[in-house]
Amino acid sequence: MDFESIKKKLEQYKAEGKTMFTTSSFQSHSLVLLHIISRIDNTIPVYFINTGFLFPETIQFKDQIAKEFGLNIVDAKSSVPKAQQKDAKGNFLFTSDPDYCCFLNKVQPLDGVLADHDVWINGVRADQSAVRKAMEIEQDAPHGVIRFHPMLDWTKPEIYKYIKEHNLPRHPLEAKGYDSIGCEPCTRKMTLGDDRSARWFGMKKTECGLNTDLVIKKDK
Repeated sequence: MDFESIKKKLEQYKAEGKTMFTTSSFQSHSLVLLHIISRIDNTIPVYFINTGFLFPETIQFKDQIAKEFGLNIVDAKSSVPKAQQKDAKGNFLFTSDPDYCCFLNKVQPLDGVLADHDVWINGVRADQSAVRKAMEIEQDAPHGVIRFHPMLDWTKPEIYKYIKEHNLPRHPLEAKGYDSIGCEPCTRKMTLGDDRSARWFGMKKTECGLNTDLVIKKDK
């Protein structure tokens, strides 16, 4: 969807009395949607899922972007203290059960946000993974929420073209070889263009749960 199409859709939701929010990991890839939203309606809340395991550079970048774009940032954090996020051996769950770690720090906090809104503006792209390729522009989510995916048909080259055209800043870790940037323990530098495989390297895991647990798939 282009800028005008996204603008028209958000204005439609607003006219219908629907409350909207978006989420962001504050990677360079996610800046395009944030910039577009800031141009349309910067009062739409941006939920930053702060897992407590993020790179310090990501936190700093989030603060920089919030100021530059004039965004309404809201932190979403797990209600489970980090001291209780350990296995029987005393190791953090990201080492032994990364799915449950993601559930506690990402899925569970956002589930409460969904309950208070009508539309989740989500920046997934079809070219990012097989899971995302199967998604539609509008899909149902828990609590009767509509997931709106305005960037679904955008490609990685188009993302970087927009970044260049609008002179948007880049996440500082990109210059150090990182591309898909998540929690520090579960992210490594990209090699040979492996993109999202740099996340949860060596594990049979490509999604954190936000785009699998918090979406209602339509019956075929």
